[in-house]
Amino acid sequence: MVVEQVDKVVSNAREAVADIPDGATVAVGGFGLCGVPFALIDALLEQGTSRLTTISNNCGVDDQALGVLLYAGRISRTISSFVGGNKELARLYLSGQLEVELTPQGSLAERLRAGGSGVPAFYTPTGVGTLVADGGIPVRYDAEGTVVQTSPPKEVRRFGDQDYVLETALTADYGLVRAALADRHGNLVFHESARNFNPLCGMAARVTIAEVERLVEPGEILPEAVHLPGIYVQRVVVVGPEGKKIENRTTRPRPGAGAPADDPATPAAAGTDGTQES
Repeated sequence: MVVEQVDKVVSNAREAVADIPDGATVAVGGFGLCGVPFALIDALLEQGTSRLTTISNNCGVDDQALGVLLYAGRISRTISSFVGGNKELARLYLSGQLEVELTPQGSLAERLRAGGSGVPAFYTPTGVGTLVADGGIPVRYDAEGTVVQTSPPKEVRRFGDQDYVLETALTADYGLVRAALADRHGNLVFHESARNFNPLCGMAARVTIAEVERLVEPGEILPEAVHLPGIYVQRVVVVGPEGKKIENRTTRPRPGAGAPADDPATPAAAGTDGTQES
C-alpha cells in the first residue's frame, strides 16, 4: 500500500492562522523574546481574532510578542509562569480586564508535555505548602481592584515521606511555534535555546502551526536531529530569519569617554554618546 505524504507548507502567515476563531485557546512558544513566533502573532493581530486564552511562559513583553495582542485587547485569559516584565499585562490584570492563571515554570512545561502525551494529570512536589497548592492566588479582579476570583485548592497526596500536589494537563486548540528548520512533512528543528517551550506547545495543541526560517525536502533532516516530529505539526510557513530582538536594553558609560564609570552625571567626551550596550 502506498501512503501519500502530505505537504504541510502554506503560503504565508495570514493563511496559516486564518481559521483561528474568537475564543480559541492558543499555546505559544518562546521564552522572553527567544524563539517567539512573531510572524504568526502579527498575523493573528491583523485578522482581529479576540477573546483568546493564551498559554505561554510570560505572555510577551509590553510592545512585542504576545504583548501586541494584549495592547489590542485580544487576550481575555492567560496561563503563564512569569508576568512581572509586562506593564500592560499588570494593568489589565489589576483592572479586571484579564484573567491570569499563574503556574510554576517547571509545572507549566510539564503540564504541556502531559497534555501532548495524553496524560491527564501528574503529581509534583513543586508548590506544596504554598498558594499554588492551597489556593487563593488572585485570578481575576474587578474594575475597582477587588479580587473576585481566586485559584482553587488542589489535591495534595503523600507518597513515601513527601507531599505532592496534583497538576492537570494543558491542551490547546492551536499551537504557534517558531523553528529554525522544517521539512515539508512538518518535522522541526529548533536552534539552541530557542527550543524552550516550542516543542511542548506544539505537542499540546490540536492544530500546530510552525513558522520557520528555512525549509528542506523530506529526508534531508536526520531522524535523530528532529526535535518535534511532523505528526504534531499541521502547517508550516516559511518566514526567513529574524533580527535580534532585545528585551531589556541597558547602557553604561563608554570607557575613555570622559566620564568616570561611577559618575553618570558627568557629560561624555565631545563626539560620543557616552553609552554602549551591555
